[in-house]
Formats: sequence, structure tokens, C-alpha cells
Amino acid sequence: MVLVAHGSRDPRAAAATRALARAVAAARPGTPVRASWLDHTDPGPTAVLRSLAAAGHARAVVVPLLFTAAYHRRVDVPAAVAAARESGPPLAVRVCDVLGPADGVVDPGLLAGLRRRLTEAGPRTFDALVLAAAGTRDAPARASVGRVAAALGAAYGVPCRVSYASAAPPAVGAAVARLRAAGARRVAVSAYFLAPGLFHDAVVADALAAGAATVAAPLTDAPELVDLVLRRVAAAPPA
Repeated sequence: MVLVAHGSRDPRAAAATRALARAVAAARPGTPVRASWLDHTDPGPTAVLRSLAAAGHARAVVVPLLFTAAYHRRVDVPAAVAAARESGPPLAVRVCDVLGPADGVVDPGLLAGLRRRLTEAGPRTFDALVLAAAGTRDAPARASVGRVAAALGAAYGVPCRVSYASAAPPAVGAAVARLRAAGARRVAVSAYFLAPGLFHDAVVADALAAGAATVAAPLTDAPELVDLVLRRVAAAPPA
């Protein structure tokens, strides 16, 4: 099993991915689980797949640790798999759906993980939510983030707005400010991030400066995320 994260210059991000890989391995004894990254951190998925093939493995499954099916899922992940197949021993590789909505459906486990982190951040006293995501210029990907926000708001019975740390408006501070201007007294921010890093740091600072009551931690190795990874693996199409 090869977990593929986006990658970051911040070492906390790689540490979080490794923690998730350890948790997945603990939940699936006997199955090798390897972490890899598309950028900034080694090894990349191609190198990991080649190493598994060289070690005698005939099959592997690639799990994109991504929340939207944007450029990285459509282009970078398939390219990494293709490069691994072009050289070295043969290896049958299946590729899973991303962790975000697949076929438009928001996984209950993903929502449960986001709710866990909100609970850990403080008592449930908020009357509005912001779902803070990394950001993308891809319109369908943004729509999938919107579906998660709608489902999260419905789970709590409060309005939930989307914000982005890059690539698209609104920023989290603006989203918090709009909810407060509309009458919300305590706005909580849910972090739609796999790992800590510069984006999450910026979200925390901007949200609190705008008057947010609390900001949740990233999902990292939440048990619900581990379970979601395993279910994505089970549902992956044949190689």
C-alpha cells in the first residue's frame, strides 16, 4: 500500500503522513504500507513503487491522500504510476479515489474525522462554521469542498461556509467576518487539511484575528481517516 501525499517544505507535514502510514499499517498487519510525496519530500511514489517491485511484490495499491480530484490526482498520480511501470519488474498497480467526495458522495467517516477534531478543539458552543481548505483553481474540486461544507453544517445544524488558504477566495478571515456580520456569535473553523504546515498556521492566525472562537487541528492520523483509507483501498478498481 503506497500512500501519496502532496508534500510540503514544512517537516511537520511529512511527520503527519508517516504517522498516518503507521496507523494504517497497524490496522492492516502484514501489509507493507509506505508513505510517499508528490513534491518537496522524498521518496516519491514512483521510487516507492519501483522498490516494492524490486523486493518481489507483484501488486500494489496507491492511495492519494488528497481531498479533491484536481490536477494532482488527474495528472501527477497517474504519471507517477506510469513511470513506475515503464522500468523495473512488472507490478500491477491499483489507484484509489481521493479521500474527499467520490462520485459526489461525502464519506461519513470523513465527516466524523472533521467532527472529532472540532470536538478536540473545544466545547461545541459555536453557532456557525467555516471549512478551511488548501485551495484550488479547479471548479469541480471547489464544488466538492462545498459539498463537504454543506454536509458538515447539516451535521451540526449551523451554517457552514468554505474558505481557502490559496488559489481561490474567500480567505478564512473573510469567511469568519461575514458569518459574524450575519449574526453569528461564535464561529468555529474546521481544518480540511491532512497535515499541519504553513497553510494551517496561516489559517489559524487569520481566523483568530477575524474573531473565530476556535480552529481545529488537521486530520493527520485520526482513526476515522485510517478507516477511510482502508475502505478506499477495498473499493479500488482492478489494475
